[in-house]
Amino acid sequence: MPEYTVLTAVSIVLVVAFELLWARTGIFRSGIYWGSMAIVFFFMIWVDGWLTKLSAPLVLYEPAMMLGVRFPWDIPVEDFGFGFSMVTLTIICWIRLGREEKKA
Repeated sequence: MPEYTVLTAVSIVLVVAFELLWARTGIFRSGIYWGSMAIVFFFMIWVDGWLTKLSAPLVLYEPAMMLGVRFPWDIPVEDFGFGFSMVTLTIICWIRLGREEKKA
């Protein structure tokens, strides 16, 4: 079973559900959010591409735990999903905690 793939997919679903059903910050309608994600992924491609390049990897993955799809520069596609979940959840929490702090 490709556990890394499954856990990445579950994290995406949970973060999107968290935003849409509870946090409701509106980030998915925000150009600033999508611009921020573009910047994150731009730098992620350079750094992750260097760390995971198959010619001389610094980070190794168990092939049975992933789909095996890699692009660009040998980056496992699951890394993009995990990056999306991690950064999006951080932004959602940052916004929610800021709103609650202003109420107090």
